[in-house]
Amino acid sequence: MTITAMTAAPASAALAGLGRALREAGYEFTTVTPATHERVNRRPQNQRACGLRDVFGWSRPFGPGVLPQRFVELMDAAGVLRRDGDEWRSTVRFSSYDGELFVHSAFPTDAEDSVFFGPDTYRMADAVAAHVQSRERPVRRAVDIGCGTGAGAITVAKRAPEAEVPAVDINPAALRLAGINAELAGTPGVRPCRSDLLDDVDGEFDLIFSNPPFMIDPAGRAYRHGGAHGHELSMAIIDAAVQRLAPYGSLVLFAGTGIVGGTDPFREAAAERLEGTGLSWTYREYDPDVYDEELDGPAYAHAERIALVLLTATR
Repeated sequence: MTITAMTAAPASAALAGLGRALREAGYEFTTVTPATHERVNRRPQNQRACGLRDVFGWSRPFGPGVLPQRFVELMDAAGVLRRDGDEWRSTVRFSSYDGELFVHSAFPTDAEDSVFFGPDTYRMADAVAAHVQSRERPVRRAVDIGCGTGAGAITVAKRAPEAEVPAVDINPAALRLAGINAELAGTPGVRPCRSDLLDDVDGEFDLIFSNPPFMIDPAGRAYRHGGAHGHELSMAIIDAAVQRLAPYGSLVLFAGTGIVGGTDPFREAAAERLEGTGLSWTYREYDPDVYDEELDGPAYAHAERIALVLLTATR
């Protein structure tokens, strides 16, 4: 074990302990979009944290005496408490979903290696849970591509407890937090591992699922940027699924697209990519109008709206 790994292990144990302490305290928090988060935090009464949800949900600054001492000690041990005089901040958040708590990056998620959790996470996890429950054949092997917090992998593992579920990502920070979240959820079938798409994992899968970055992000942040048109990474995931789906296996791909002149360029590209593969597929708009604030920027000056979409392809 390297010195870095030896140092990381106690910090990860403390972070898992912090999650358990929050759960015991009855903590719950639904994470909103960045735009909503910013608006709510701008209100005068929300400038400083007054309790657990303010610190670990809303990422508000706080100071000595706001949190019980055991939470401060766990934050210190986990390395997630940043002090600047009497202004303290947590560098992580905890969000609720499906009866579990998920640790992820604090707001705002500006860093290149930020681990994102938000409304799209809820939507994706709901979609993949519904798919698992509707399948006639059991899921024995599934993979979450670009796992982030591991929310999708954990959702599947809870509904297919005998399944092997690699949770793959190229972001070491995501893999670390996905492992902690799997421990908190009690899902030993979830196995975080470093892989560029499916290049570093072997075999076929009954289920491949992903909520890849799909925005056109001028800053190029890896957790958000889907390429020059927003769907390049989604196309690569479709290509990987074509090669690696087992018989009767399915791809569940939750993404987004800018609608241009009433046409959906992602759907057109996906149809072309899936033609001749032998996969049957369905496609629908999950939400017709999201991230409207992005329409003011140059990246979406060509689009009339941004829609969330769900593509399912089955062998």
